[in-house]
Amino acid sequence: MEEELEEEIKDLDYHSKDKGPWKKIIKTVLKHRGLSVGLILSVVFLATMDICYPLLNQYAIQHYFGEQPNFSNMGWFIAGYIGVAVMYGICVFSFLFFAGKVEVVTSYDLRKEAYLNLQKLPFSYFDQTAQGWIMARLTSDARKLSEIISWGVVDLFWGILTMLGILGILLVYNSLLSLIILILLPFLMIITYFIRKKILKSYRDARAHNSRITAAFNEGFMGVKATKSLVIEEKNEKEFHKKALDYKRASLRAVLFSSLFGPIIFILCYFCVGTTLYVGTVLSVSVPALYLFVDYTIKFFDPVMSVSNILGEFQQAQASAERIISLIEEKPEIQDRPDVVEKYGTIFDPKYENFEPIVGDVEFRDVTFKYAKGETVLQHFNLKIPAGSNVALVGHTGSGKSTIVNLICRFYEPTEGDIWIDGHSYKDRSITWLHSNLGYVLQTPQLFTGTILENVRYGNLKATDEECIRALKIVSADTFIEKLDNKYNSFVGEGGNKLSLGEKQLISFARAIVADPKILILDEATSSVDTQTETLIQNAVEVVLKGRTSFMIAHRLSTVVNADLILVMKDGKIVEQGKHHDLLANKGYYFELYKNQFTEESVESLLKQAE
Repeated sequence: MEEELEEEIKDLDYHSKDKGPWKKIIKTVLKHRGLSVGLILSVVFLATMDICYPLLNQYAIQHYFGEQPNFSNMGWFIAGYIGVAVMYGICVFSFLFFAGKVEVVTSYDLRKEAYLNLQKLPFSYFDQTAQGWIMARLTSDARKLSEIISWGVVDLFWGILTMLGILGILLVYNSLLSLIILILLPFLMIITYFIRKKILKSYRDARAHNSRITAAFNEGFMGVKATKSLVIEEKNEKEFHKKALDYKRASLRAVLFSSLFGPIIFILCYFCVGTTLYVGTVLSVSVPALYLFVDYTIKFFDPVMSVSNILGEFQQAQASAERIISLIEEKPEIQDRPDVVEKYGTIFDPKYENFEPIVGDVEFRDVTFKYAKGETVLQHFNLKIPAGSNVALVGHTGSGKSTIVNLICRFYEPTEGDIWIDGHSYKDRSITWLHSNLGYVLQTPQLFTGTILENVRYGNLKATDEECIRALKIVSADTFIEKLDNKYNSFVGEGGNKLSLGEKQLISFARAIVADPKILILDEATSSVDTQTETLIQNAVEVVLKGRTSFMIAHRLSTVVNADLILVMKDGKIVEQGKHHDLLANKGYYFELYKNQFTEESVESLLKQAE
């Protein structure tokens, strides 16, 4: 846990050494030039109005409350005062309106770009990155960043303009008195610099802990059944309490350093006011001028406090900026070459007219593969599968079965060697070309919120209702669908939670039929269902496999007896291969696997009968 946190903070430190994140964000905001210009103009006029009020008050004191008051232009003065008030109201409305719109469009653009890039990233990224981290970047980080970009930048810009305007007027009125503020500015800058570093580190720490909490939430929701069945609520509560406590401590440190700004500036402000009054008295400055300096001195430190607070928030936003921009700019580990993109297009703009039809020949040529953090799984692996073959992969966990199908699907790419499809390296054709001819049925099928028909249509978005219903009938899914109130238009619930595992699996097979892939992957598709449902699925499998090249990862060896070729895997190597009866006759590794599993299933069957 601590090592992961240190790696996260180091990663953030790396990104913060350049201004890349902010350049990207500014570029995103400036895409909406009308909003940006409107926001800038409203802030400029607002700062101008703030500076005008003390000048009007100083004029009133000088002309209407002196020893010889002159009220001849009182009407103009009142009209000007009302005009400034009206303009002030218009400016406040304008900057609230434009800042609000900038916040909304910035949040929308950042989330859209991040989600768009997520669609481009390969399976390996999601395999190595916690879902909670991604969710935190798309939600809380995007929200925090859009808030600081809109409201924070407004306050910062307003504060800087107000301070510059006040300094300019004070220098014109009395350069000696204005030196009091100018002398204090370097002290403010030094204090800001040192506390800024503390705030940045604290907020990065807090954001890293927040990601852990989001990941814990997600894991808790996804694993609620296991939690209840294993009775580990207390353990989960203790672990979550520790994560929340770490986040609380990091956040409190950040709050402590941020809160130091206010008192320091407050003390400096009134020290400056007292000094101004004393020096002004010594220099015999007039009352109206002294009022102007005191009022401007107080008003000068208002934007200073605002700017300092915003700088504190910018430290927190820096962490959010680094995180979400790193997600937006994350480069896929697996990409098509430029010449391949030119011919076949991209995943969002495919050139289907250039897609060659696929036959289904698959060949591994001297393939070596190792995961980013792990030992070599395959080494100098060779395999040649003719089109239309039904290949079963069996072996213990970690033998390399899933690695082979992940490489075929190009979820990962070989560390060395190459994979050829139909006599061509699959790197010479696009990932979209491969995936559009590929079907993958998972051990735990994934359904999306919607109806049964909508979930089947994900296999082919152009499929008609009649084609989807026909596919469901082919796999015998109509036996349970006809019992539902809304039949084929019944909602499956979130993740298909209204259906049983076997029913969801049948729908996933129907989806594969609609997709009509030339290469089909079955990842232990029958290992977690009951015997009755397995019979239905086996029948569905026979229908789906006809005329296709298929790779079936099998846990139950009884499901692979009819395979054209059985590959027996051990430690990333093929130790045996052949048909079921031939492998049994050899009485080798496969024979031992089959015998042990047959014994276990027989014992389980006897125990059930005894019950």
